[in-house]
Amino acid sequence: MSESSLKAAIARLLPARFRRATSVVPVVRLSGTIGAVTPLRPGMSLAGVGKLLDKAFATKNAKAVALVVNSPGGSPVQSRQIYLRIRQLAAEKKLPVFVFVEDVAASGGYMIACAGDEIFVDPSSIVGSIGVVGGTFGFQELIKKIGVERRLYTAGEHKATLDPFLPENPDDVARLKSLQREIHAIFIGLVKESRGARLKGPEDELFTGAYWAGEKSVAFGLVDAIGDLRSVLRARYGDEVKTPVIAQPTGMLSNLFGRKSSSGAQLELGALADLPDQIVTTLETRALWSRYGF
Repeated sequence: MSESSLKAAIARLLPARFRRATSVVPVVRLSGTIGAVTPLRPGMSLAGVGKLLDKAFATKNAKAVALVVNSPGGSPVQSRQIYLRIRQLAAEKKLPVFVFVEDVAASGGYMIACAGDEIFVDPSSIVGSIGVVGGTFGFQELIKKIGVERRLYTAGEHKATLDPFLPENPDDVARLKSLQREIHAIFIGLVKESRGARLKGPEDELFTGAYWAGEKSVAFGLVDAIGDLRSVLRARYGDEVKTPVIAQPTGMLSNLFGRKSSSGAQLELGALADLPDQIVTTLETRALWSRYGF
């Protein structure tokens, strides 16, 4: 028997009042597209994960908080709000935050990951995509072919910006790109503030929207090391460390009273009327994941 195993066996025989308190590191999963909130396809939002984060940071005897991130991105607003809530709680409770990336922490997913004091990845994790993307469709030729006449009435010069049933307007595109540059600058500033001197990659490569696998993301300083939750936390806090998962309530009672989604939106029969929107959201979500090969 090893020395550590012997100590652990002796500790279990001692009365509880004489034992050293077991280290606790609560775990919160932050998974899915961000901000794509619909009743049938709930996305990640501050409204959905805020209480989970509050509960994790309030856990008795917590030595740190672990976040498991698996997200291809989404809403920059929701991403930043979740990031801010994590950093606020970490400062209030004076607890370090460890982030463990699963398949993807890209775009808004990486923004959330930056809330960690340390970020760990699998060698095959996808990290990065520090950029802003937006898109629409152009149906003006299609409606001509099928004999549909577009009738649109607005008050406000730019109210019909990027309408998919009108020809593309260069002024609209220029305005959109200007907005994207502003959001991109905010994203870059957040990454620089969070990662600081650990960033090693050239800026003209880091902030182009490109993404990399685990080892390269370590070399660029986007993350800190290759590692998994169990191994890292045991190395830091001992083999007896407890890692309770903080999750949404489940079970018969929660189903009986109408369990809410992670977005806080309750599924109702009326949601079936929004089925076309659900289909579009599903396709957009699928496209967001497929951008990274998933």
